Amino acid sequence: MQQMKKSNELHKWTVLLVVLTSIFLLNGCKSGNSQPNPHASAPATEVAVVTIETQQLELTTELPGRTSAYLVAEIRPQVNGIIEKRLFQEGSNIEAGQLLYQIDPALFQASLDSANASLHKAETNLPSIRARAERYRELLAANSVSQQDYDDAAATLEQARAEIEHWKAEVQRARIHLNYTRVVSPISGRIGKSNVTVGALVTAYQPTPLATIQQLDPIYVDVAQCAAEALRLKRGLETGLLTADENNGKKVRILTEDGAPYPMEGVLKFRDVTVDPTTGTITLRIIVPNPDYLLLPGMFVRAVVREGVAERAMLVPQQGVTRNPKGEPLALVVDQAGTVQQRKLTLGRAIGNQWLVTSGLAAGDRVIVEGAQNVRPGASVTAVPWIAEKSGGKGQDKPGPTAES
Repeated sequence: MQQMKKSNELHKWTVLLVVLTSIFLLNGCKSGNSQPNPHASAPATEVAVVTIETQQLELTTELPGRTSAYLVAEIRPQVNGIIEKRLFQEGSNIEAGQLLYQIDPALFQASLDSANASLHKAETNLPSIRARAERYRELLAANSVSQQDYDDAAATLEQARAEIEHWKAEVQRARIHLNYTRVVSPISGRIGKSNVTVGALVTAYQPTPLATIQQLDPIYVDVAQCAAEALRLKRGLETGLLTADENNGKKVRILTEDGAPYPMEGVLKFRDVTVDPTTGTITLRIIVPNPDYLLLPGMFVRAVVREGVAERAMLVPQQGVTRNPKGEPLALVVDQAGTVQQRKLTLGRAIGNQWLVTSGLAAGDRVIVEGAQNVRPGASVTAVPWIAEKSGGKGQDKPGPTAES
């Protein structure tokens, strides 16, 4: 019994010793790890920056538009009749004055012959009537006829002359109507399908054209520009932010519907003076050479219009610009001491993957492009150059909203 009691006490002391040893070891590790090191400090956050440089930048605007024919002629008959011949191939090129349709001329030829006969009859009666009037005038001097007889003879002579002029006009009218049976093209261009066949009855000035001819070289491109953009451009030129390009200001590059560049440049002819109240846009008309008929009427295209040249333009990557809750554009800049500063910007437009900055930055500023989410204004950072991905950042101006504030 006593031996069992001693064994239990020995077991208790053994367990207690193991527990105390464990507590001692844990306290020793904890005190060793929590020992402060006065010489250690957190490393500065590394950020990627881009250095702002001023540059001469040609500003362009890419605008949507549609093509339309330079000249359009809807061929309609000017007399009634039956189509006797069709003298062209559908879809072919037509020259001005070329005969397209022949309307049956028989009735009109008969009208011309009748008018000529009546004119000849009137001209034949004129000599005798003139002779009678002259004799009555001589007899009147000798008091052999009355004044009334002479007046009647003179009036008959004038009536004969008027009748001749009348029939001359009728001959001219009949000849014009006969010429109208030959339907000719008023312009040169490409003709479409024929809406009538041989033997069809047509009427003068009917609403449905016989065919349509379109001149496609050159061709018009009508594009729509936002009125606000036009005002911004005008203000930029007036304030000196932009300078007009006298040499290339009217040249326009064209992009086809599939995005491919058109091989020839167009010329901007005019800007409309009226704003469309439904869309708020102004129409710009461009003339584009089209010798190969690559552009067809109604085709959707994009026009790259040169607006001007910014002599000291500043571009910043779009990922380097953030916005506050009010929507104002902001950028974080690293100063010479390596401290982060916040700048409020005024943005112009998006050019590729960059913003055009009009105020808020200066040449030489280092804007944080990557790592801005890890720092705050006033923090010390380590700035490294940002390596841009290959993109069209400084190329053509892509369509996008302005971001002025």
